[in-house]
Amino acid sequence: MANDKVRSMTAFGRAEVNYSTGTAVWEMRSVNHRYLEPHFRLPEAARALEPKLRELLRKNLNRGKVEMTLNLKANSGEVTGLQINQALVEELVRAAMQVTPESQPLNPLEVLKWPGVIAEPETDTAEQARAILDGFQQALTQVVDNREREGAELAGFIEARIKGIGEQVAKVRALLPQILQNQREKLKTRLQELLEEIDKDRIEQEIALLAQKADVDEELDRLDAHITETRRVLKNGGPIGRRLDFLMQEFNREANTLSSKAVVTDTTQAAVELKVLIEQMREQVQNIE
Repeated sequence: MANDKVRSMTAFGRAEVNYSTGTAVWEMRSVNHRYLEPHFRLPEAARALEPKLRELLRKNLNRGKVEMTLNLKANSGEVTGLQINQALVEELVRAAMQVTPESQPLNPLEVLKWPGVIAEPETDTAEQARAILDGFQQALTQVVDNREREGAELAGFIEARIKGIGEQVAKVRALLPQILQNQREKLKTRLQELLEEIDKDRIEQEIALLAQKADVDEELDRLDAHITETRRVLKNGGPIGRRLDFLMQEFNREANTLSSKAVVTDTTQAAVELKVLIEQMREQVQNIE
């Protein structure tokens, strides 16, 4: 099934479908997992349907650990529907009379408990299978809908952090010319004070090298590129969790480089704020399909 929405991997679904002799009750729980890992708990009557159920699941979900439980509840309380095996009852009575005196008659309720005395209503297996599959699809649809609702919330959370990262990048970029100039003047003054006898051209070369090391323009460009890519991935939707996880690693790499190159308090503070925002996003990304 085509999917262009961001989805969480956490959800719950429940469905009940009635058929002539009972009710099929499905419960589904989905949590985070690296791959799609289904776990079915099925009664014997539904074992033959498991391959089809797995196929339906794969068409609707891409990742997550999914636990699915089916209970088949037989209809009860319909006295008019009871069918007594009269021949078996008579056999039981004759056998009992051989081992117990007539003064101790059989308890009718005990006779009814004997296996086979009350005939179970026959189940239309085709009807039951349709009810099982219908209930499975209903519960699965609930799970998908819940995943998409939570996924939309996660996408909004990430977009807010992306906006914060963009603001920090813009802040450092605006300060960068002044940061580099201040660093250059600071280094030049210190070198001139300490090493008046050294060739001024050599001093300029050293200053240029140090300034180059302090230049974070390339890191800022890459952060901008990651922001653009993250927004593109969120917009396209689908199973994007792994792609976002990779982008979080790239964000973190640039933030660490920015921190290592920081030469003024403003840059250091921006790098710290970036790391906080990236970590908040990374935690939420773990829950995206």
